[in-house]
Amino acid sequence: MEELIAKRYAKALTSVVTDLSGILEVLNALAEALGSVEIKSALFSPMVSGEKKTEMILAALGQNADRSLVNFIKILGENNRLDLIPAIAKVLNAEQQRISNQYEGVVRSTSSLDEASLNTLEETLKKYTGASIKLKQEQSDIEGLRVLVDDLGIEVNFSKQRVKEQLIDFIKKSL
Repeated sequence: MEELIAKRYAKALTSVVTDLSGILEVLNALAEALGSVEIKSALFSPMVSGEKKTEMILAALGQNADRSLVNFIKILGENNRLDLIPAIAKVLNAEQQRISNQYEGVVRSTSSLDEASLNTLEETLKKYTGASIKLKQEQSDIEGLRVLVDDLGIEVNFSKQRVKEQLIDFIKKSL
């Protein structure tokens, strides 16, 4: 439900903004700031009025903030939707990636891949999808390799356990 509402606000913002990348940069910073416990508690507190919450966000933007973004934050505040800023930023990031045809993904494994293997994997995904994909690595306890590109709906798993299970199934079927 939150994502549907965020999409509506994101669509409205993109219709009035000329420099989406600049606005997106500010919204990403706000979304990251809203992730902190102190700010989140103030934002969800019933003791703090809606006007004070809006003023808090606008003060973080500073005096030289884009006028469209200031008005957008005021509208979010009036409708008690300031908590949607991270979701709106996520929707706008996905839209920006779709427009530029450049996506980000994650490779999870127990050991880190060397740069050549990571580049080969990126090139293979580019041939498969037709989009430029930049992968970053994360350590995981999975014995194998997992590649995720959420915005394209790509999830590829190679695990020892799965190969072992498939090999056992194949042997059972052949007997």
